[in-house]
Amino acid sequence: MNFDLDFEDTRQPLPAFTKDSAIQKVRIAEDAWNNKNPEKIATAYSLDSQWRNRDQFVKGRDEIIQFLTGKWDKELEYRLIKELWAVQDNRIAVRYVYEWHDKDGNWFRSHGNENWEFNKKGLMTQRHASINDVAILESERKFLWPLGPRPVDHPGLTDLGL
Repeated sequence: MNFDLDFEDTRQPLPAFTKDSAIQKVRIAEDAWNNKNPEKIATAYSLDSQWRNRDQFVKGRDEIIQFLTGKWDKELEYRLIKELWAVQDNRIAVRYVYEWHDKDGNWFRSHGNENWEFNKKGLMTQRHASINDVAILESERKFLWPLGPRPVDHPGLTDLGL
């Protein structure tokens, strides 16, 4: 796999997605975001990928890197779970939840929905994200694995009642 920011590599699985290949694509994205490497993550998006994330609009890999770097400078001890919501052809809808705390130690659980569109190379060309943050107590956290990808045996969102 090529991680050159100026090159569009092919990323499996490719559209048209089945339920199983969409679930695989969602887990790959979850693992990548939990590893928090903005440059590596950006290569999963087309060179001209367009995002709407809350009230921010991002275009292209350089802006994706800037966005993710700023996100994880603010959202500390970030842990994410994604779940497939729907799939059709080259589009996937996911719901997700992530937990994090700010620099003052205030914990949050952020609930979101994303709509994704992919090109023939399996690169995401569009990402539309709507997210709501809910303040939680540290004792209410449910995502307690060590930083990095979620362990295979850790429950997903449905199993956690989220």
